[in-house]
Amino acid sequence: MREEKFMENNLGKIVPVISGKGGVGKSTVAVNLALALAQQGKKVALIDADFYGPSIPTLLGGGEMKADHEGRLIPPERNGVKYVSLGFFLSNPDDAVIWRGPMFNKALNQLFHDVNWGVVEYCIVDMPPGTGDAQISLVQMVQIAGAVVVTTPQEVALADVRKALSMLQKVNVPVLGIVENMSGFLAPDGTRHEIFGSGGGRALAERQGVPLLGQIPLDPAIREGGDLGEPVVLEAGESAARQLFSGLATQVTTELEQESFSGQKTAIVN
Repeated sequence: MREEKFMENNLGKIVPVISGKGGVGKSTVAVNLALALAQQGKKVALIDADFYGPSIPTLLGGGEMKADHEGRLIPPERNGVKYVSLGFFLSNPDDAVIWRGPMFNKALNQLFHDVNWGVVEYCIVDMPPGTGDAQISLVQMVQIAGAVVVTTPQEVALADVRKALSMLQKVNVPVLGIVENMSGFLAPDGTRHEIFGSGGGRALAERQGVPLLGQIPLDPAIREGGDLGEPVVLEAGESAARQLFSGLATQVTTELEQESFSGQKTAIVN
């Protein structure tokens, strides 16, 4: 049944972007990854499944949901990325979403199956942090090609990421690799400051036997682009941040397209 639903919606390779804890820049990574994939000629969908903190509309500068003649939702599109978020359905963007698991599951199912996505090659899913109902529901609902795991370098984040990796192993979801976000800050004078420590993401990737997909530094341009609804990937020119996200997109597609790719990459080293 999962395979049938997966094919029915033409959502191609479904790639959740997950984190063990909040505040590590997961949504920013998801948005820039989706846009970078589109810039590389892919047909991309982006689903904001972080219902308790939906930030995709802000990061992409808003958007409006419409309906087709069959009553299915038509998602807005930005620079080749079709996207949907619960944020579009809140009368007040500051309203809290206070739901138990069954309501969450129903809403998540609707974002996948009641939206007229057209044909999509890559579907990026911005997941809420942690290892709860959302992650279990997604695994039961669709076939996942592989997960991208986002962390920051410090131990408090890495400890939660190890739990997330353990969860992915138990539900048989392949891990495409780890993204180390907020990986140092390069000051205008050229001095590098390791504000959240250094090397944690790389060490974890090596220990778990999965690729380190990228190290994204603290960059004011990334934060400013997100606040303004103009993600850094859309900047003119070849900024360092844009090149990093473009490289991340290439890494993700390479991992997905490898014929030898298998669930063994989720192996946890104790």
